[in-house]
Amino acid sequence: VQLQASGGGLVQAGGSLRLSCAASGRTFSSYTTGWFRQAPGKGRESVAAIRPNAGFTYYSDSVKGRFTISRENAKNTVYLQMNSLKPEDTAVYYCAARPLTYGGGYYDRSVSYDYWGQGTLVTVSS
Repeated sequence: VQLQASGGGLVQAGGSLRLSCAASGRTFSSYTTGWFRQAPGKGRESVAAIRPNAGFTYYSDSVKGRFTISRENAKNTVYLQMNSLKPEDTAVYYCAARPLTYGGGYYDRSVSYDYWGQGTLVTVSS
């Protein structure tokens, strides 16, 4: 499956952005999808994940209550709605996917995802 992330940009602190991850090549509804981010000089950090039926979602503590992950399987797209953005949210955001057959757990582990998009830059100014 090929992933294309988009929607990044420059926003002031307290503002909002919505990222999109469009998938092609396979039946996207059979994949768990996650968002990760990497700030300058730091390692890759998990942000959120969603299982195909959207019945389960995962959020890291740093974004819980501010970000919302959702998906539209008919459009092969996963979204990350980011509200109340902070300067520390500045990073390149990546979407990733893994087959549903991998099971649950390890949503925060980048090594558990097989497919990655190219990343989209989010910059939050203070």
